[in-house]
Amino acid sequence: MTVPIPANSTLVDDTIARLIGEGREVGVQVAAYLDGDLVIDTFGGLADPESGRMVGSDTLFNMYSVTKAVAAAALHIQVDRGLVSYDAEVRDYWPEYAANGKEATTIRDVLTHRAGIPQMPEGVNPHLMCDWEWMTSQIAALTPLAPPGEKALYLSMTFGWIVGEIVRRTDPAKRSIGTFIREEISLPLGARDIWIGLPDDQFHRVAKQIESRPEIPPEFAPPLYVASMPPQVDLKPSVFELPEVRRAEIAGVGGIFTAKDCARFWAMLAQGGELDGVRILSEDLVRTFNTPRHHGDEPDPVMFGAPIPLGIAGFWLGSDQPPCAAAKHSRAICHPGAGNSIGFADPKTKLAVAFTHNRLQAPGAREDDTALIVVDAVRRQLGIE
Repeated sequence: MTVPIPANSTLVDDTIARLIGEGREVGVQVAAYLDGDLVIDTFGGLADPESGRMVGSDTLFNMYSVTKAVAAAALHIQVDRGLVSYDAEVRDYWPEYAANGKEATTIRDVLTHRAGIPQMPEGVNPHLMCDWEWMTSQIAALTPLAPPGEKALYLSMTFGWIVGEIVRRTDPAKRSIGTFIREEISLPLGARDIWIGLPDDQFHRVAKQIESRPEIPPEFAPPLYVASMPPQVDLKPSVFELPEVRRAEIAGVGGIFTAKDCARFWAMLAQGGELDGVRILSEDLVRTFNTPRHHGDEPDPVMFGAPIPLGIAGFWLGSDQPPCAAAKHSRAICHPGAGNSIGFADPKTKLAVAFTHNRLQAPGAREDDTALIVVDAVRRQLGIE
Protein backbone atom coordinates (compact mmCIF):
# COMPACT_ATOMS: atom_id res chain seq x y z
CA MET A 1 0.00 0.00 0.00
CA THR A 2 1.39 3.41 -0.99
CA VAL A 3 0.50 6.26 1.33
CA PRO A 4 0.84 9.80 -0.03
CA ILE A 5 3.05 12.01 2.10
CA PRO A 6 2.32 15.75 2.18
CA ALA A 7 5.11 18.10 1.10
CA ASN A 8 5.23 19.65 4.57
CA SER A 9 5.31 16.29 6.36
CA THR A 10 7.31 15.80 9.53
CA LEU A 11 9.34 12.90 10.83
CA VAL A 12 6.31 11.66 12.76
CA ASP A 13 4.09 11.93 9.67
CA ASP A 14 6.66 10.02 7.63
CA THR A 15 6.89 7.30 10.27
CA ILE A 16 3.12 6.84 10.41
CA ALA A 17 2.92 6.72 6.60
CA ARG A 18 5.70 4.13 6.46
CA LEU A 19 4.03 1.88 9.02
CA ILE A 20 0.72 2.09 7.16
CA GLY A 21 2.46 1.43 3.86
CA GLU A 22 4.13 -1.67 5.33
CA GLY A 23 0.75 -2.96 6.52
CA ARG A 24 1.76 -2.66 10.15
CA GLU A 25 -0.88 0.01 10.83
CA VAL A 26 -4.27 0.95 9.35
CA GLY A 27 -5.32 4.14 11.12
CA VAL A 28 -3.19 6.08 13.63
CA GLN A 29 -3.34 9.17 15.82
CA VAL A 30 -0.56 10.55 17.98
CA ALA A 31 -0.51 13.73 20.03
CA ALA A 32 2.18 15.21 22.25
CA TYR A 33 2.35 18.03 24.75
CA LEU A 34 5.66 19.50 25.82
CA ASP A 35 5.76 21.69 28.92
CA GLY A 36 2.01 22.14 28.69
CA ASP A 37 1.83 23.07 25.00
CA LEU A 38 0.34 20.91 22.24
CA VAL A 39 3.30 20.41 19.87
CA ILE A 40 2.17 17.39 17.82
CA ASP A 41 -1.34 16.41 16.76
CA THR A 42 -1.13 14.22 13.70
CA PHE A 43 -2.77 11.18 12.19
CA GLY A 44 -2.97 9.02 9.11
CA GLY A 45 -4.69 6.12 7.44
CA LEU A 46 -8.17 4.72 7.49
CA ALA A 47 -10.67 4.86 10.33
CA ASP A 48 -12.86 2.38 8.44
CA PRO A 49 -11.31 0.39 5.58
CA GLU A 50 -14.72 -0.80 4.40
CA SER A 51 -16.19 2.67 3.86
CA GLY A 52 -12.92 4.43 3.12
CA ARG A 53 -13.43 6.88 6.00
CA MET A 54 -10.11 8.52 6.81
CA VAL A 55 -8.68 9.18 10.26
CA GLY A 56 -8.87 12.82 11.33
CA SER A 57 -7.86 14.71 14.44
CA ASP A 58 -11.36 14.14 15.85
CA THR A 59 -11.62 10.40 15.14
CA LEU A 60 -12.37 8.46 18.31
CA PHE A 61 -10.53 5.26 19.24
CA ASN A 62 -11.05 2.54 21.83
CA MET A 63 -8.08 2.80 24.19
CA TYR A 64 -9.03 -0.04 26.54
CA SER A 65 -6.90 -0.04 29.73
CA VAL A 66 -5.58 3.47 29.19
CA THR A 67 -9.00 4.18 30.77
CA LYS A 68 -7.70 2.87 34.10
CA ALA A 69 -5.42 5.89 34.43
CA VAL A 70 -8.35 8.28 34.13
CA ALA A 71 -10.39 6.26 36.64
CA ALA A 72 -7.43 6.25 39.04
CA ALA A 73 -7.19 10.05 38.69
CA ALA A 74 -10.84 10.32 39.71
CA LEU A 75 -10.08 8.36 42.88
CA HIS A 76 -7.05 10.58 43.58
CA ILE A 77 -9.33 13.63 43.34
CA GLN A 78 -11.35 12.15 46.19
CA VAL A 79 -8.17 11.65 48.21
CA ASP A 80 -7.17 15.27 47.54
CA ARG A 81 -10.56 16.39 48.82
CA GLY A 82 -10.20 14.39 52.03
CA LEU A 83 -13.05 12.07 51.10
CA VAL A 84 -10.89 8.94 50.71
CA SER A 85 -7.72 7.69 52.42
CA TYR A 86 -5.31 5.27 50.73
CA ASP A 87 -4.89 3.38 54.00
CA ALA A 88 -8.63 3.03 54.62
CA GLU A 89 -10.42 -0.19 53.82
CA VAL A 90 -12.76 -0.36 50.87
CA ARG A 91 -15.56 -1.40 53.23
CA ASP A 92 -15.30 1.99 54.95
CA TYR A 93 -16.90 3.47 51.83
CA TRP A 94 -18.63 0.41 50.39
CA PRO A 95 -19.74 -1.82 53.28
CA GLU A 96 -21.05 -4.64 51.09
CA TYR A 97 -17.54 -5.15 49.70
CA ALA A 98 -16.42 -6.75 52.98
CA ALA A 99 -18.09 -10.08 52.11
CA ASN A 100 -16.26 -13.41 51.83
CA GLY A 101 -12.82 -12.46 53.10
CA LYS A 102 -12.34 -9.03 51.49
CA GLU A 103 -12.86 -6.98 54.64
CA ALA A 104 -9.15 -6.05 55.00
CA THR A 105 -8.78 -4.78 51.42
CA THR A 106 -7.40 -1.24 51.40
CA ILE A 107 -7.71 1.46 48.75
CA ARG A 108 -3.97 1.07 48.12
CA ASP A 109 -4.46 -2.67 47.54
CA VAL A 110 -6.88 -1.83 44.75
CA LEU A 111 -4.58 0.76 43.15
CA THR A 112 -1.62 -1.63 43.24
CA HIS A 113 -3.65 -4.58 41.91
CA ARG A 114 -3.34 -6.56 45.15
CA ALA A 115 -7.04 -6.73 45.97
CA GLY A 116 -7.15 -10.45 45.09
CA ILE A 117 -10.19 -10.39 42.80
CA PRO A 118 -9.04 -10.33 39.18
CA GLN A 119 -11.83 -12.73 38.18
CA MET A 120 -14.96 -11.43 36.51
CA PRO A 121 -18.26 -12.57 38.09
CA GLU A 122 -19.69 -15.96 37.14
CA GLY A 123 -22.19 -15.73 34.30
CA VAL A 124 -21.06 -12.33 33.04
CA ASN A 125 -21.96 -11.48 29.45
CA PRO A 126 -21.88 -8.23 27.44
CA HIS A 127 -25.37 -7.25 28.55
CA LEU A 128 -24.70 -7.84 32.26
CA MET A 129 -21.30 -6.16 32.00
CA CYS A 130 -23.17 -2.99 31.05
CA ASP A 131 -25.36 -3.16 34.17
CA TRP A 132 -23.47 -1.20 36.85
CA GLU A 133 -25.61 -2.43 39.74
CA TRP A 134 -25.28 -6.06 38.70
CA MET A 135 -21.52 -5.79 38.26
CA THR A 136 -20.83 -4.02 41.53
CA SER A 137 -23.08 -6.31 43.57
CA GLN A 138 -21.46 -9.38 42.03
CA ILE A 139 -17.95 -8.01 42.59
CA ALA A 140 -18.82 -7.21 46.22
CA ALA A 141 -19.79 -10.87 46.67
CA LEU A 142 -16.60 -12.34 45.15
CA THR A 143 -14.21 -14.41 47.23
CA PRO A 144 -10.57 -13.27 46.87
CA LEU A 145 -8.17 -15.69 45.21
CA ALA A 146 -5.42 -14.54 47.57
CA PRO A 147 -5.59 -12.60 50.85
CA PRO A 148 -5.97 -8.90 50.06
CA GLY A 149 -2.65 -7.11 49.97
CA GLU A 150 -0.52 -10.24 49.68
CA LYS A 151 -0.24 -11.09 45.99
CA ALA A 152 -0.03 -9.33 42.64
CA LEU A 153 -3.14 -10.31 40.64
CA TYR A 154 -3.80 -7.82 37.86
CA LEU A 155 -7.36 -6.47 37.92
CA SER A 156 -7.73 -6.63 34.14
CA MET A 157 -11.39 -5.56 34.10
CA THR A 158 -12.65 -5.48 37.71
CA PHE A 159 -10.46 -2.45 38.51
CA GLY A 160 -12.93 -0.07 36.88
CA TRP A 161 -15.96 -1.16 38.86
CA ILE A 162 -14.11 -1.21 42.19
CA VAL A 163 -12.59 2.25 41.69
CA GLY A 164 -15.76 3.62 40.11
CA GLU A 165 -17.99 2.49 42.95
CA ILE A 166 -15.65 3.97 45.57
CA VAL A 167 -15.73 7.28 43.69
CA ARG A 168 -19.52 7.16 43.35
CA ARG A 169 -20.10 6.39 47.03
CA THR A 170 -17.71 9.08 48.26
CA ASP A 171 -18.98 11.77 45.89
CA PRO A 172 -21.49 14.01 47.73
CA ALA A 173 -23.52 14.16 44.50
CA LYS A 174 -23.30 10.35 44.01
CA ARG A 175 -22.39 10.78 40.36
CA SER A 176 -21.57 7.78 38.22
CA ILE A 177 -17.90 7.37 37.35
CA GLY A 178 -18.47 8.45 33.75
CA THR A 179 -20.28 11.62 34.82
CA PHE A 180 -17.73 12.34 37.55
CA ILE A 181 -14.83 12.08 35.10
CA ARG A 182 -16.64 14.23 32.55
CA GLU A 183 -17.48 16.97 35.06
CA GLU A 184 -14.30 16.88 37.15
CA ILE A 185 -11.60 16.01 34.59
CA SER A 186 -12.45 16.13 30.90
CA LEU A 187 -14.60 19.28 30.69
CA PRO A 188 -12.50 21.39 33.10
CA LEU A 189 -9.39 20.41 31.12
CA GLY A 190 -11.01 21.21 27.79
CA ALA A 191 -10.60 17.56 26.81
CA ARG A 192 -14.14 16.85 25.66
CA ASP A 193 -13.17 13.67 23.84
CA ILE A 194 -12.39 11.66 26.95
CA TRP A 195 -15.49 9.47 27.02
CA ILE A 196 -16.36 6.70 29.46
CA GLY A 197 -19.85 5.98 28.24
CA LEU A 198 -20.20 7.25 24.67
CA PRO A 199 -23.43 8.98 23.59
CA ASP A 200 -25.13 7.54 20.51
CA ASP A 201 -24.62 10.76 18.56
CA GLN A 202 -20.84 10.25 18.74
CA PHE A 203 -20.79 6.67 17.45
CA HIS A 204 -20.11 7.73 13.87
CA ARG A 205 -16.73 9.14 14.89
CA VAL A 206 -15.30 5.88 16.25
CA ALA A 207 -12.64 4.06 14.25
CA LYS A 208 -13.42 0.52 13.16
CA GLN A 209 -11.14 -1.92 14.95
CA ILE A 210 -9.11 -4.49 13.01
CA GLU A 211 -8.07 -7.56 14.97
CA SER A 212 -4.52 -8.65 14.16
CA ARG A 213 -3.53 -10.30 17.43
CA PRO A 214 -2.94 -14.04 17.27
CA GLU A 215 -5.56 -16.08 19.06
CA ILE A 216 -4.26 -17.68 22.23
CA PRO A 217 -5.16 -21.38 22.31
CA PRO A 218 -7.07 -22.15 25.53
CA GLU A 219 -4.45 -24.67 26.63
CA PHE A 220 -1.78 -21.95 26.60
CA ALA A 221 -3.76 -19.22 28.34
CA PRO A 222 -3.26 -19.06 32.12
CA PRO A 223 -6.54 -19.86 33.90
CA LEU A 224 -6.41 -16.56 35.78
CA TYR A 225 -5.93 -14.64 32.52
CA VAL A 226 -9.10 -16.24 31.17
CA ALA A 227 -10.96 -15.64 34.43
CA SER A 228 -10.02 -11.97 34.38
CA MET A 229 -11.11 -11.50 30.75
CA PRO A 230 -13.61 -14.28 29.91
CA PRO A 231 -14.06 -14.91 26.16
CA GLN A 232 -17.64 -13.61 26.11
CA VAL A 233 -16.54 -10.16 27.36
CA ASP A 234 -12.92 -10.15 26.21
CA LEU A 235 -11.21 -7.00 24.96
CA LYS A 236 -11.97 -7.48 21.29
CA PRO A 237 -13.96 -5.74 18.54
CA SER A 238 -16.88 -8.19 18.59
CA VAL A 239 -17.62 -7.12 22.18
CA PHE A 240 -16.47 -3.50 22.38
CA GLU A 241 -18.12 -2.42 19.13
CA LEU A 242 -21.53 -3.44 20.47
CA PRO A 243 -23.71 -0.32 20.91
CA GLU A 244 -24.62 -1.12 24.52
CA VAL A 245 -20.95 -1.64 25.41
CA ARG A 246 -20.00 1.69 23.83
CA ARG A 247 -22.71 3.40 25.90
CA ALA A 248 -21.74 1.71 29.17
CA GLU A 249 -19.47 3.26 31.79
CA ILE A 250 -16.85 0.50 31.82
CA ALA A 251 -14.22 2.42 33.74
CA GLY A 252 -11.38 -0.09 33.51
CA VAL A 253 -11.33 -0.81 29.78
CA GLY A 254 -14.17 1.05 28.04
CA GLY A 255 -12.68 4.49 27.36
CA ILE A 256 -13.08 5.98 23.89
CA PHE A 257 -10.79 8.95 23.28
CA THR A 258 -8.97 11.03 20.72
CA ALA A 259 -5.19 11.03 21.04
CA LYS A 260 -5.23 14.83 21.41
CA ASP A 261 -7.55 14.88 24.40
CA CYS A 262 -5.98 11.79 25.95
CA ALA A 263 -2.58 13.50 25.67
CA ARG A 264 -4.07 16.58 27.33
CA PHE A 265 -4.98 14.44 30.35
CA TRP A 266 -1.39 13.16 30.54
CA ALA A 267 -0.06 16.71 30.07
CA MET A 268 -1.96 17.71 33.20
CA LEU A 269 -0.08 14.98 35.09
CA ALA A 270 3.27 15.93 33.49
CA GLN A 271 2.69 19.48 34.73
CA GLY A 272 2.07 18.34 38.30
CA GLY A 273 -1.73 18.21 38.24
CA GLU A 274 -2.45 21.58 36.58
CA LEU A 275 -2.77 22.64 32.94
CA ASP A 276 -3.56 26.10 31.55
CA GLY A 277 -4.54 27.36 34.98
CA VAL A 278 -6.90 24.47 35.72
CA ARG A 279 -5.82 22.39 38.70
CA ILE A 280 -7.17 18.86 38.79
CA LEU A 281 -4.83 17.31 41.38
CA SER A 282 -2.41 18.70 43.97
CA GLU A 283 1.24 18.83 42.95
CA ASP A 284 2.42 17.07 46.10
CA LEU A 285 0.13 14.13 45.39
CA VAL A 286 1.09 13.84 41.71
CA ARG A 287 4.78 13.75 42.67
CA THR A 288 4.16 10.43 44.43
CA PHE A 289 2.55 8.69 41.46
CA ASN A 290 5.79 7.25 40.03
CA THR A 291 6.78 5.61 43.32
CA PRO A 292 7.17 1.87 42.56
CA ARG A 293 4.78 -0.41 44.41
CA HIS A 294 6.11 -2.79 47.05
CA HIS A 295 7.55 -6.01 45.54
CA GLY A 296 7.15 -4.57 42.07
CA ASP A 297 9.10 -7.38 40.42
CA GLU A 298 6.75 -10.10 41.64
CA PRO A 299 5.47 -12.35 38.80
CA ASP A 300 1.76 -11.87 38.10
CA PRO A 301 -0.04 -15.13 37.25
CA VAL A 302 -2.88 -13.22 35.58
CA MET A 303 -0.44 -11.78 33.05
CA PHE A 304 1.35 -14.99 32.03
CA GLY A 305 3.63 -14.78 35.07
CA ALA A 306 5.28 -11.55 33.96
CA PRO A 307 6.06 -8.82 36.49
CA ILE A 308 4.10 -5.62 35.87
CA PRO A 309 5.93 -2.30 36.40
CA LEU A 310 3.30 -0.64 38.56
CA GLY A 311 3.52 2.35 40.84
CA ILE A 312 1.59 2.92 44.03
CA ALA A 313 -1.08 5.07 42.39
CA GLY A 314 -2.59 2.76 39.75
CA PHE A 315 -0.30 3.85 36.92
CA TRP A 316 2.28 1.69 35.15
CA LEU A 317 5.87 2.93 34.98
CA GLY A 318 7.92 3.29 31.83
CA SER A 319 10.30 0.47 30.96
CA ASP A 320 12.50 -0.73 28.12
CA GLN A 321 10.10 -3.45 26.96
CA PRO A 322 6.54 -3.52 25.57
CA PRO A 323 3.89 -2.61 26.50
CA CYS A 324 5.51 0.36 28.27
CA ALA A 325 8.57 0.87 26.06
CA ALA A 326 7.11 4.02 24.50
CA ALA A 327 7.12 5.67 27.93
CA LYS A 328 10.80 4.67 28.17
CA HIS A 329 11.86 5.94 31.59
CA SER A 330 10.85 4.39 34.92
CA ARG A 331 10.24 7.92 36.18
CA ALA A 332 7.38 8.23 33.68
CA ILE A 333 3.85 7.23 34.59
CA CYS A 334 1.84 5.57 31.87
CA HIS A 335 -0.88 3.14 31.03
CA PRO A 336 -0.97 0.75 28.08
CA GLY A 337 -4.19 -0.51 26.58
CA ALA A 338 -5.09 -3.78 24.87
CA GLY A 339 -4.18 -3.61 21.21
CA ASN A 340 -1.12 -1.45 22.00
CA SER A 341 -2.44 2.03 22.65
CA ILE A 342 -0.63 4.01 25.34
CA GLY A 343 -0.57 7.31 27.17
CA PHE A 344 2.22 8.62 29.38
CA ALA A 345 3.62 11.60 31.26
CA ASP A 346 7.32 12.21 31.94
CA PRO A 347 7.71 14.54 34.94
CA LYS A 348 11.35 15.38 34.08
CA THR A 349 10.99 16.41 30.44
CA LYS A 350 7.31 17.48 30.80
CA LEU A 351 6.54 15.36 27.74
CA ALA A 352 3.07 13.82 27.54
CA VAL A 353 2.05 11.59 24.64
CA ALA A 354 -0.97 9.54 23.60
CA PHE A 355 -0.76 7.02 20.79
CA THR A 356 -3.77 5.16 19.49
CA HIS A 357 -4.72 3.17 16.44
CA ASN A 358 -7.26 0.66 15.16
CA ARG A 359 -5.08 -2.30 14.13
CA LEU A 360 -5.02 -4.18 17.43
CA GLN A 361 -1.61 -5.68 18.16
CA ALA A 362 0.26 -7.44 20.95
CA PRO A 363 3.97 -6.82 20.33
CA GLY A 364 6.36 -9.01 22.24
CA ALA A 365 9.54 -7.29 21.13
CA ARG A 366 10.66 -3.69 20.72
CA GLU A 367 11.05 -3.99 16.94
CA ASP A 368 7.38 -4.99 16.66
CA ASP A 369 6.10 -2.21 18.89
CA THR A 370 4.66 0.40 16.52
CA ALA A 371 3.74 2.66 19.45
CA LEU A 372 7.42 2.74 20.40
CA ILE A 373 8.44 3.39 16.79
CA VAL A 374 6.08 6.36 16.48
CA VAL A 375 6.92 7.78 19.92
CA ASP A 376 10.65 7.47 19.17
CA ALA A 377 9.95 9.64 16.12
CA VAL A 378 8.12 12.10 18.39
CA ARG A 379 11.17 12.35 20.65
CA ARG A 380 13.55 12.80 17.72
CA GLN A 381 11.34 15.43 16.14
CA LEU A 382 11.20 17.36 19.43
CA GLY A 383 14.89 16.82 20.20
CA ILE A 384 14.36 15.28 23.64
CA GLU A 385 15.19 12.00 25.32
